[in-house]
This record gives sequence, C-alpha cells and structure tokens, in this order.
Amino acid sequence: MHIAEVAIRRWQLTLVLFALLCALGFSAFQQVPRAVDPHFTMPIVSIVASQPGADSAEIEQTITKPIEELVQGLEDVQQVVSTSSDGNALIRVEFDWSGDPDQYFNDTVREVTAIRTQLPADLQRLQFEKVRTTNASVLQIALLSDTASWYRMEKYARDISEALGRYKEVRQADIYGLPQPEISVSINSGRLAELRLPTSVVVDAIRVGGADVPAGAVTSGARRFNVETGGAFRNVDTIRNLPIRTNDGSIIRVGDVADVTLGAAEQRVKVSHNGQRAVFITANQKQGTDATKLRNRLVEELAVQQKLLPPDITAIVEFDQSKDITKRLTELARDFGIALFLVLITLLPLGWRASVIVMISIPLSIASGLLAISAYGFNLSQLVVAGFILTLGLLVDDSIVVVENIARHLRMGKSRSEAAIDGTKEITMAVLGSTGVLVFAFLPLFFLPEGAGKFIQSFIGTIVATITASMIVSLTIVPFLASRILRGDEPEEGSPLLQWLMRNIDRFYHPMLHWALDRPRRSVWGALAGTCAAFFLVPILGFSLFPNADTPYFRVTVEAEQGASINETGRIVRQVSAILKTEQAVKVRAENVGAYNPPVFYNVFQRGENPTHGEVLAIMENWEGSKSREMIKRLRKQLDEIPGARVKLILFQNGAPINAPVEFRAYGPDQDELKRLAAKMEQVLRETPGTRDVNNPVAFDKVDLDVRVDEAKAALLDVPAGAARRAIRLALSGERAGTYRDSEGDSYPVVVRLPLAETQPVSALESIYVTNRSGQAIPLAEISNPTLESTPAAIYRFNLQRNVSVSAQILDGVVVSKVNLDAQKRMDRIPLKPGYSIAVGGEAEKINDTFAGFGPVVMVALFSIFAILVAEFGRFKEALVVAGVIPLGTFGGLIALLATGNNLSFLAIIGFIALIGIEIKNSILLVDFTSQLRQRGYALRDAIEKAGEVRFLPVLLTSVTAIGGLMPLALFGGSLYGPLAIVLIGGLISSTLLSRIVTPAMYLLVVRGDAAKAANAAQIQG
Repeated sequence: MHIAEVAIRRWQLTLVLFALLCALGFSAFQQVPRAVDPHFTMPIVSIVASQPGADSAEIEQTITKPIEELVQGLEDVQQVVSTSSDGNALIRVEFDWSGDPDQYFNDTVREVTAIRTQLPADLQRLQFEKVRTTNASVLQIALLSDTASWYRMEKYARDISEALGRYKEVRQADIYGLPQPEISVSINSGRLAELRLPTSVVVDAIRVGGADVPAGAVTSGARRFNVETGGAFRNVDTIRNLPIRTNDGSIIRVGDVADVTLGAAEQRVKVSHNGQRAVFITANQKQGTDATKLRNRLVEELAVQQKLLPPDITAIVEFDQSKDITKRLTELARDFGIALFLVLITLLPLGWRASVIVMISIPLSIASGLLAISAYGFNLSQLVVAGFILTLGLLVDDSIVVVENIARHLRMGKSRSEAAIDGTKEITMAVLGSTGVLVFAFLPLFFLPEGAGKFIQSFIGTIVATITASMIVSLTIVPFLASRILRGDEPEEGSPLLQWLMRNIDRFYHPMLHWALDRPRRSVWGALAGTCAAFFLVPILGFSLFPNADTPYFRVTVEAEQGASINETGRIVRQVSAILKTEQAVKVRAENVGAYNPPVFYNVFQRGENPTHGEVLAIMENWEGSKSREMIKRLRKQLDEIPGARVKLILFQNGAPINAPVEFRAYGPDQDELKRLAAKMEQVLRETPGTRDVNNPVAFDKVDLDVRVDEAKAALLDVPAGAARRAIRLALSGERAGTYRDSEGDSYPVVVRLPLAETQPVSALESIYVTNRSGQAIPLAEISNPTLESTPAAIYRFNLQRNVSVSAQILDGVVVSKVNLDAQKRMDRIPLKPGYSIAVGGEAEKINDTFAGFGPVVMVALFSIFAILVAEFGRFKEALVVAGVIPLGTFGGLIALLATGNNLSFLAIIGFIALIGIEIKNSILLVDFTSQLRQRGYALRDAIEKAGEVRFLPVLLTSVTAIGGLMPLALFGGSLYGPLAIVLIGGLISSTLLSRIVTPAMYLLVVRGDAAKAANAAQIQG
C-alpha cells in the first residue's frame, strides 16, 4: 500500500501524528536558545605565560620555544603561532577542525603542565584558554567612581562578579581594568643606602614573620586542636613592626626603612566609560544557553547589586549582546513574513483550496526543521532563521507539484480519494528523486572543513531537515487534505487565473518550443555558448570570504610608538574618544589603555597586556546602513590624522577569525633581516591600490636600558650569580613576601618594591644594593654597567620559524582577492636571501584553505545527484539530459552578481552548489513525465511537447515561489545572505526560462536515436 493511501485510508492516525509533530515543533521553538551567531568550540588553544622583567628575546628562548616544540608534536596540530614580548608569551595552537576540541585542549594542558619545572622558576602565570564562540561577553558592566579607592572598587566589583557567576548559564565572570589591591611595602632606598642594607632584607623579614604554614595539631582528651604559629598578617602594623638586623647588630623595624600601606599594584590596564574612571565586569555564557534569557536574569541581579553600592559608586550596563540578537531575529522574522506573503501570492493560480493545502504544509515542515535543530543542539541564530527563509520557497515545491497533479486527475473525472491516490502515486518517484537531488546538493556542505564550514553547519542542517520534512508532508498530509478539501466538480480548465496563465503559456511557449525542437543542435549549443561566456565574469567578480557583520558597535585600536608609556598611550586613547564623541550616533565609548577591550564578538580573541596598546569600543543604538558607513568613512579620515600612533577603525566581520584581509608573512632566522624584508613588504602594500592602514609591527625597535653585570668584579666581591638580577627585579618590579587577610577573609599579597611612581627615574638604580656571601651590601653600580640598546618589541613565530606579518585593510568597494593578487605579484619581485621566504596570509590564505574544501564537496554532490538520477530513470541518457540544466543556472547567477555589484563570497559559492539541486529538481519533473508519456505510447516529439505543456505550470509556480521566498533575503539580507539569495534568484530565472527550451531539445537529441531504433525494430517485426 502506497504511503499516500495509508494517510488517506487511516486519516485518524495521520492527524494524530501530525498534531504531535506540531506540538513538538512548537516546544522546540520555545526551548531552542537564541543567539546572533552559531555556538561552537574552535580547535584552538591559547597559552599565556608571564615572566616580569624578561625581554622578548629571553621570553622566546626560555618559554616560547620549549612550549612550541612540545605542542608541535601533538596529534592533528595544524599551526602554532606565537608572540614573545617583554614579560609575556602568547602561543596559539590550532588543531584539525574535524577533531575533538575538548580532547585537544586536555592534551595541551597535560603536556605543557608536565614541563612546568623546565620553564623559568620565576614564571608568574601559565594560563590556558579554550577558544569558543561563546567567549564573547553577554554583558559588559561598567563600575564607575571618580573618588573610591581601588580597594573599595575591588570589593564591590568582586561582589558583582561573584553574584553573576552564580548563575548556572554563566561560564565565566571576569573583572578588567582593576589594579590588584595589595599591601605595598615601598622601600626607602635612601635609608637602606645609609645603612648599607640590600632590599632583600625587607623581603626576608616579612617572609619569616608571615609564613602561612600550619604547625601541626595537639590533642587534649577527646578534643583535637590545630596549632597556629602566625600565618597571614591580620593588620598593617604587624608588618611595620617586623624586626630587621643591621650590619652592626642593631635592630630596626620594617617601618623604619619602608612605607607600609594598603594600596594597589602598578596599574597595567586602565579603563573608563565615556571618559569616567571605571572597572569593567563581563559575563559570558555556556555553550547551548540562551543569551537573551541569561541577559534578563543578569540584569535583574545587577539591579539587586546596585542597591548595595555606596553613593560614590555606580554600576551601569555598558554592552548588551541581547540587543543585537533581538534586532537581527526580529528583522529576519519580518523577512519571513514578507516571504510567506509573496509565496501566498504565487499560489493564487492553483485556486484558494489548493493554496490552503500548500500553506498548511509550510508550518508542518518548519516544525520538523525546528525539531531537528533542537535535537542536533543548534541554537536559533540568524543563520538558522535565514535557512528557514531560504527553504520557504523550496519546501512548497513538492506540495505544489502533488496538489497540481491531484487537481489534474480530478479534472479527468476521478473521485477525490482516487485522484489523490493516483495523482500522488504518479508523481512519487519524481518527488523522491527531486528532493533527494536537492538534499544531496546541500548535505555535503555540512562537512565543509575549517572554521567557515563550522560556521554554516546550522544553516545547512536547517535546509536539509526542512526540505526532507517537506517531502514527507507532500506525500502524506497533502494527499489526505486534497481528498477532503479539493472540489470534485472543478472545471477541467481550472480556475480563471489558471486558464489565463495556460492561454499565455500556449501563446508564448509553444512557438518557442517548436522552434527549438526543429533546431535542437542550434538551441543546445547556443545556450551552452552563452553559459561558457558567463564564466569569463569570474575573475571580474573576484573572491571573498565573509562580509562585515554590520553590528551596531565597532572598535578603534591604538598602537603607540614602541617604548611609549601607558600614560602616553592613554593620551592618544582619550584623543580617539574625543573624536568619537563628536558623532551623535555613538552613544557609548568603552576606553581601554594597556590592553584591548574584553571580547564582544565571537571571532575576536583576548590579547595580552601591552602599555603601547589601547582600544575604544564604540557602541551605537543601531547600524543604519549607508548612513553608518558614511560615518565610518568620516571617522577614519579624522583618526588617520592622529600623530604618534597607528590608529585603526575596525568593523567586526562574520566567519572564521582573520588577522587582516591582506597579509603577507616573511620567514627567516635573523630578526634584522626580517625587519629589512618587512620594510620592503610595507612599501609594497602602501603602493598597492586599494589598501589602507598598513601595519608593520617591527617597523621600529624599542630602546631598553641593559644593566650588564661585570661577572669578574662580582666574583671578586663574592656576589652570588643571579643576586644582582634579583635585586633589580625586587626593587623595580617587586617581589611577593607574604599574605594579608582582612576582616572579611579576603587575602591580598604583600609586595616589596621601590615606591610606585608615574615614571621610575634612572637614578633609582644607584640606590640598589646586592648582598654578597658574607652578608655585606655591595652597591649595584660597582658591579654593573648600564647601557642603552635597541631591541625588538616583540618576536613573532609561525610553525617554529621566526616570521613577521605585514598586513593592510582594504578600501570600501574594493575586492580583496584582486588586491591580494596585485600585491602578490609585487611581493614576488622582492629579492630574498637563502633561507628566507614570503608567503601569503590573511583572507587569501583562508580562501585557499576554505575553497579547497569545495572540490571534494562538489564532487560528492555531483556524483550523489547523478546516482539518484540513474537510479530513478534507469539509464544514463535521461540522467544526462536532467543534469544538462546545471550550466544554465550558473549563467544567471553570475550575471545577477555582476548586476548587483557583489563578488563571489563564501555564501555565494554555496548558492551555486545549492542551485544545482534546485535546477535538477525542476528538470526531473519534465523528463520524468516525458518518459511516462512515451511508455503510454506517445510518439517521441508528441511526448516532449505534451510534457512541456503539462509540466510548465508546476515548474513555473515552484520557481516563482522560490524566488518570492528569496526576495526578502536578497533585498534585506545585507552582505551576508544577500549574495546567496541573488545567486539563487538569478540562477532560477535563467534556468527556468532556458531549461524549458534546452531540456526538450537535449532530450530529443539524446533519445531520438533510441526511438528510431525502436521504430525500425517494430517495423521489421511487423
């Protein structure tokens, strides 16, 4: 029994099952978490190590290289990128995107932790971070006060952070821009010099007096008591009164040679909100949670915490990710409504009864798609909603074809049930084949490699699930509804609108079809020539990956000159903020000095601290298209005029993370030679048309004061090796000597150093003493010779090689692939010494990696589709005729991209692959019915003409509904979905028009030899 017959005969079961489907789909819609972009963990592990006082070369040798050489040996490592700068190492390890990111992270942590003892003993931090799209903040809160001490700010910031972190959906709540509160023991270097005492005596005194070590336990009867012998300091006076023995045997106190206060460490990062002193508190979400619901709960919690703040401290929401989510999903819901309305209009020729049946199939198919999305763990992102909009015009295709065929059988005089069963049976193989073709056009895209493939998985999954569900609906619920709703006495000619359409089809289509069938070779070759000519547009269009995200926020990064202080960087950041303030559209300015803003977009990573770096996150109410783009141009022009720094305005971009659109890397062993090559590469990029904001990170070295110890003098004075370095670090960077615990139980470090100042004078070195083995204090000046030297600010490495990346942004309206191609030709003319090379990076590298994955995907799609066609028709010839429509849609898609000013982006390429399935789906209907008519005894040409007449209307309706469903994406989908929709619309138009001529002509050419043989055989037998 056919599935349609089951659905009609046992209609009660049909209704129950589909009612259940609707209920489950609605439940899934309520529960699927909302987000702007898909959630997924990237196979990237970030390692941060800190060693204060070490320069970039020392960091490279003692930290970066050992870790790099270790992780390079891990399974599935694709690349290892590192930056070694003063006091910090940042190593980023990228693994195979098809593997398990959690396993890669665990392997990295285990292996690197195992060599911890081989790294420098004074390594202060070794931190691992798993890179996720959910690292972006759901909320960024600004805690504001112009007068409160850092100690009080830390207390309230921590209270808010801990309150937010208690919610199970929050993965992490962090505090930024807050100097670490501490007990500062500021050494009086003059007093120590008078006493000829080294700074280390203060550290030793505090360590002895405040050792937080349990002494043991004693028992008394049935009771057991822990014995405490001191431990953490409970008040500052205790530290001040700790004894120190001088060289003459007398006793002095720590307070006699140092100022002990409750203060804060040196502020390495400064943040402010619209110019007001601030501390930032961020909260990001766990994967698979709803950002909008979480935001609402966090805002409610913040309202509770605000009531606990004193009058001089306030807390406000500075950045709210849910606003962007709500706006984008609302706009897509609007587009869905428009698409639904357009689809409704295109169904009018079927009559209102048939239209109602087709419309009922839409929510049933979408409910199935939502159920699949929920089961697979995707969130309801803009990609998922765009997938539903795209399928809206496709999922009704099967229902239209089935309803139209049932209506045709009704007009033949059959009963409603008989017409529903016979009409569905007749069309079942065509529906199965056409849907299978469409599914296999999309399904291989689900397995695209790299980050771009991960990014679109939910988009592809939505389309495949919904289209598959629409096929099942069209073969079950649609025949059942048709047997109940369609009229049995419908006129044979159909509705008046249908009659009007058929008359016009006869008027225009018949003469063209007759002409093509009279000249089949000329028709086929003419269409093929036009299609081949369109491929010459490919180099003109150019390639790109993903467009800008059009978010209502952007960032302005600042890179001051090497050696600039944090105060100098702060001055430039304030200048940037003042320029942004002049724009009425910019409502919030989150200013960061010494670091970049905490991540607010899924493909932007947190970077290390650097006194020469700064950033302003500018937040608008809405992104207003051309108006906002004009503002960006205006701002860039003003920001380019700021002297003393590289200032770049950067818009957030969709897709996998890319350092810059245009980037070239120079590889080689010597840093000076790399610097020379980088200068030439910088000049090339500046001379390349279409570039802006060229960045050469090694253009300028920094000048350091190198205190070189005279080992011979040190040996004569019996100074131990390493003692001088420890004395310098203790005096300038500080050394932790103990722990202070306040009345609330919070612990703070006790740090000994020279007094913190905005600038530490060089003369401070003259006040540093070193203790020899006899306990005698030796002036540092007696065993050292300070000299100025030029050193690299940072050393960059890529896959265990030193390298330098020179990058550039591109001007608006310029195609990045053309700029990269031009720059590549110019780079090839740079002379290179043996052992040095220049390679392309940036978007060109990502395009090569990503588009390389399209080759296997297209092959799998084409062979799968062809296998379905051969299985359906049983012969290669008919399968070739059906597949012959593929170039016809490509022609229209390329023309459409050119006409609308778009290039071949990643999603546009996906549009062309999807177009293969859509074109073949329509072609199947024509070829399948032609073959059926021939089996019924029709002559070859009569069968072709009859099939062309009967199948023209359903093919036209399915194409028009698909175009109607795609129109909102093409008009309002922006630069992300727009090119995809434009490709599909252009391809559908050209394919629908040309294939109605080319496919019959090709069928005649391919099959008429068999028909002639069959006729001759029949004549001989006769």
